[in-house]
Amino acid sequence: MVTRVATVAFEGIEARAVDVQVQIAPGAVVFMVVGLADKAVAESRERVRSALIASGLALPAKRITVNLAPADLPKEGSHYDLPIALAVMAAIGAIPADALAGYCVLGELALDGTITAVNGVLPAAMAANGRGLGLICPAATGPEAAWAGGDMDVLAPRSLIQLANHFKGSQVMARPEPAVATTTGQLPDLRDIKGQEGAKRALEIAAAGGHNLLMNGPPGAGKSMLAARLPSILPPLGPRELLEVSMIQSVAGELKGGALSNRRPFRQPHHSASMAALVGGGINARPGEASLAHGGVLFLDELPEFTPQVLDSLRQPLETGEVMIARANHRVTYPARFQLIAAMNPCRCGQALEPGYACRRGPNDRCVAQYGARISGPLLDRIDLRIEVGAVTAADLILPPPTEGSAETAARVASARALQAARFAAHGLTGVITNATCPVPLIEEMAAPDADGTALIRNAAETMRLSARGFHRVLRVARTLADLDGEERVRRLHLAEALSYRGRVERPVAA
Repeated sequence: MVTRVATVAFEGIEARAVDVQVQIAPGAVVFMVVGLADKAVAESRERVRSALIASGLALPAKRITVNLAPADLPKEGSHYDLPIALAVMAAIGAIPADALAGYCVLGELALDGTITAVNGVLPAAMAANGRGLGLICPAATGPEAAWAGGDMDVLAPRSLIQLANHFKGSQVMARPEPAVATTTGQLPDLRDIKGQEGAKRALEIAAAGGHNLLMNGPPGAGKSMLAARLPSILPPLGPRELLEVSMIQSVAGELKGGALSNRRPFRQPHHSASMAALVGGGINARPGEASLAHGGVLFLDELPEFTPQVLDSLRQPLETGEVMIARANHRVTYPARFQLIAAMNPCRCGQALEPGYACRRGPNDRCVAQYGARISGPLLDRIDLRIEVGAVTAADLILPPPTEGSAETAARVASARALQAARFAAHGLTGVITNATCPVPLIEEMAAPDADGTALIRNAAETMRLSARGFHRVLRVARTLADLDGEERVRRLHLAEALSYRGRVERPVAA
């Protein structure tokens, strides 16, 4: 007789159904796991054996065969411990065999029989709910699984004994409640920044339209401070975004205590990050910083210090909003619709643009050009706003704090985002929420300028040699500027300001 228990295998954030089949038959005493299992799954034999002994059960002196079907699907991770253990318990009669028929199971076992947390519970719960199944998961991840559906049967035991008692009727487990992450303190406020009014304006535009932003300026100008305050003016995650972001965080093990938060992610990897760390990869094709920033901000400080190949790996996700990781035996796709905020110095010494400064590395223009050449042109073309952030003077620092802070800016950003959401909803676009992600045919319609604006952008496109991508990104920024002004039509004024943000971050090499 074969006992079956349902579980899942993860491909990106998608949970594919896996059938755990256990057969106990006469023969040589052996515990065998088959079905294209990795090292962690193969080691589950010893964890299951020890957990069952600690729970007062002994494995029969027979041949135990565990098959993970489909056999051609790679199985990775330790979450197969619990379904294997429950299938063995059902096979030896420790729990009713039909008790597990309506559940999807995942969890890791400790040697003492307790059930420890695993990654990916939220996408597993969503997949189980879609198949009409309940879910059995570790107690630590129960609040996470409870978000999958209010009427879904979720069991979150702490140990094998507690789960066995529940099925026998001697102990009843309550359904876990969905958990919401508590906010830890206030976000940094724009009121902390003195001066830099032009940079604050660019930050507001970037937040209103979801645009990519590059800040270029000397050390100490406040570029990192500005980027750190962007989350304080971004609107909270919507229901659809919250689900996508939380599923990625669940697969990556980033959900603390199974609690979900509507704060947008803010990821700030060091410039020594590898390509696998930034866009995802490794042996198990884990999500990288680009995917963990989905729905939020990816801040790259000291942009030219990143390896050029690592930076260029962002070109595809910036355009498509997803990362595809290909391996010899499988392919994984992760969402990666993030907002890129980058900061850089004008040159390696950082002072090349200061009046009267003579760079030790040669002419200032040459030093600037060589440093800026570390960033490829195609990557720069995907950045909507490029600004120069000047040094803050002592006169700025002794001024009192500005009267307008993040709260006032966030209100304008929320109003502009509401206009965009209503416009996209009227066109039937459910997955588009900002001008930065609007399809090209629609942005040409929604950002069609007046006669003066058309003449301006035609001349500017020829003078600035805008690519087709650059042309459409100017239209997106102009549409955002019109939304901030609450105007229905894009005017020449909006296009002129949008074009001013397409300035070059490098200067020509002196002859």
